Amino acid sequence: MSQFPLHDIASAPEDAKARLEGAQQKMGFIPHVFGKMAEAPALLEAYMTLDEIYSRTSLTPAQQQTALVAVSVDNRCEFCVAAHTGGLQQADVSQGDINRLREQSAPEDPKLAAVARFARHLNATRGWAEQSEIQAFLDAGFEQRQILELVIACALKTLSNYTNHIAETPLNEELKPLAWQAAP
Repeated sequence: MSQFPLHDIASAPEDAKARLEGAQQKMGFIPHVFGKMAEAPALLEAYMTLDEIYSRTSLTPAQQQTALVAVSVDNRCEFCVAAHTGGLQQADVSQGDINRLREQSAPEDPKLAAVARFARHLNATRGWAEQSEIQAFLDAGFEQRQILELVIACALKTLSNYTNHIAETPLNEELKPLAWQAAP
């Protein structure tokens, strides 16, 4: 059993309180991963800052969320798969493509399939991307900058997936309808 506290605004270290308040205002609740990250305010700041930067990349919201789900599924992070499933829904990704991503298969949408494949490849190879995978991604209509933008997705998921594994983050009630279980 994890001994990492699940902070709320009242219990969080002072350096984390404003970020938790911002999440509460923006989302209507504080994702438990943020409550766990608050134990190390620098981690919470790093994640939230990088997430905001990632949102400004040239990838569409659907492509951004696709990469985050693909990497989280591969990393077996149940919390992040549920959370970013909500992001896929908000980005109007079809339920069929959402299901395929959660099952580690390719979405029918060719652009989302290319993003999922390349993000998984980057994650699996720890960034040692094969030239054939780079070319396949470019051939799918993407640019070199988007290859590098997917590095941000992998970095984001390293921060949150690892935190959730170490701290045993429970799923928020708000996310339970989107729950996902990693295969044993």
